[in-house]
Amino acid sequence: MYGLRRLKELGQSVWYDNIGRGLIQSGELDGLIQLGVTGVTSNPTIFERAVTQSQVYDEAIMKGFQRGLKPEQLYCELVLQDIRSAADILRPVYDASDGQDGYVSVEVSPKLAYDAQATVDEALSWWAAVERPNVLIKVPATDEGIDATRQLIRLGVPVNITLIFGLHQYRRVLLAYLEGLEQRLQDGKSITGLASVASFFVSRVDDVVDRLIIEEQLDRKYLGCAAIANAKLAYAQFKNTFVSERFAPLRQQGAKVQRILWASTGPKNAAYPYLMYVRSLVGKDSVNTMSPHILDLSAKQHNYEALVEIGLSDAIACVTELKNHGIHLEELSEDLLLKGVAAFTDSYQNLLEQIRKKAIRVSHR
Repeated sequence: MYGLRRLKELGQSVWYDNIGRGLIQSGELDGLIQLGVTGVTSNPTIFERAVTQSQVYDEAIMKGFQRGLKPEQLYCELVLQDIRSAADILRPVYDASDGQDGYVSVEVSPKLAYDAQATVDEALSWWAAVERPNVLIKVPATDEGIDATRQLIRLGVPVNITLIFGLHQYRRVLLAYLEGLEQRLQDGKSITGLASVASFFVSRVDDVVDRLIIEEQLDRKYLGCAAIANAKLAYAQFKNTFVSERFAPLRQQGAKVQRILWASTGPKNAAYPYLMYVRSLVGKDSVNTMSPHILDLSAKQHNYEALVEIGLSDAIACVTELKNHGIHLEELSEDLLLKGVAAFTDSYQNLLEQIRKKAIRVSHR
């Protein structure tokens, strides 16, 4: 649909925040690619929904259970097959874009979010297992995850670093990427074509800030301004980083920019326009990963403009005014990170339990 083509013209890639065997086997993913989708993201919550809300995995679960696989081993086997299949479908996009797009993401266990070395080890295990160049290993942007990202970039592993909510956190992510590239060069290794994206979450910021504005009975003009302001300031940091003197020699050696990926771009508040974040955050060298509903709506629109760099002074004013009223986005972003890791961990644990129950159930049919 023209909406996705228009976003591409403006320099923004559209990825699909959803995966499942049904999506792959039905040909739906192929159809989305024809419409202009150029990548796929996933997380434990998405896989939990895919496995528990359909029967498409039942036979594979039963066979794995009969082979003596434990729930975590079954999970890895199911995910690995889906990721490989999705990567194969997206491979022509990867080739045609010279490695700019065509990626599918797979996440390390959220249980490892606070253990850098364990995260590196599992990421390397996934990277070796998928055997596809167009796979990004997702790592949460905890302190330990940021350190793991630096190490993985140094080792040549493509990374999608996720659960970024704040500017300070994002600056550290950018620094880790640059350091990883520099260290890889020092090791005598090539950095040409090494891909990475930084997933910056949007709507959850408004969800928290708006609640505080109402609770504190602040001026309602500030409702709905925080998330977009926060994201626009992040994009400004992105631009500054990749035109900097520090990045210039890396670019000459073949380094790619670490594109900023807008995640959670559907409003939590039903009173807000569905596409308020999509429209506001269009810009060059960015990615927007969209839920099925937001993707459908976005594809039907066409009057997009590159607005992410427009209104930067308003964004600064919004953040400053909120701070003056005691609402500190940096503090809130730290809490959102903790809650994000906890939510993914809960989904992961529940998924393993559902796999265990389903394995027993389908084996007794």
